[in-house]
Amino acid sequence: MAVLTAIFTAGFYAATAWLVYGLARKIVQYWRTPAPLKIPTMPAPLNTGGVAMRLAREVVLFESLFKSNKWIWLFGWMFHVALLLAMLRHLRYFTEPVWTWVVLVQPFGTYAGFAMLAGLGALWFRRIFVERIRYISGPSDHLMLVLLLAITASGLAMRYVARTDIVALKSFILGLIRFDWQPMPADPILMAHLALVIALMAVFPFSKLLHAPGLFFSPGRNQADSAREKRHLAPWAAKLEAGGE
Repeated sequence: MAVLTAIFTAGFYAATAWLVYGLARKIVQYWRTPAPLKIPTMPAPLNTGGVAMRLAREVVLFESLFKSNKWIWLFGWMFHVALLLAMLRHLRYFTEPVWTWVVLVQPFGTYAGFAMLAGLGALWFRRIFVERIRYISGPSDHLMLVLLLAITASGLAMRYVARTDIVALKSFILGLIRFDWQPMPADPILMAHLALVIALMAVFPFSKLLHAPGLFFSPGRNQADSAREKRHLAPWAAKLEAGGE
């Protein structure tokens, strides 16, 4: 196995293991964190079905952000939808034969990168030039945006500047999945793109990007307004009340 192939093979396996471990650890931590107070953000749904619909609107439409700031919602929603399309388009490298619906997504995913650049650029502009946002922005906030912008720009460069050998790339990726390692194309832009993806996978479980799974554990979003019908009692408080330790 060539040195280049070995380095990226080891990098992807290590980053994947780290990503899975980090996400699992954080989700367990979120799950175990007590919510001692009934604090749903009003107006709140009255039952579990309503909570599910509220979370669905947050995930799909970014409802609370829309109500808060229309401009941030526009560029944030644009970036996330474009990211989803780009990720779905990339499934062609992980499947053989390529699923029919993935083929249908290809034309839309082709231009999603430009929408991602526009959305990310606007969000970064906001962190730099809007004073109240700049004040609360730390180095990690800028790092995440730069990393995502670099991944997007290098991905577009492989299509519109210097095309890479996508057949060899797909063989390399399928080889990772099947543990049948194939040579990786020695393309500088591709190497930069994949190295940035590995870096993103490594930092994801410990960054603010965890708002993705964290949304489902937010008491302000996942609680129903049922304080009058049912007493809210955290497990540790129930133990104390029952005389346990």
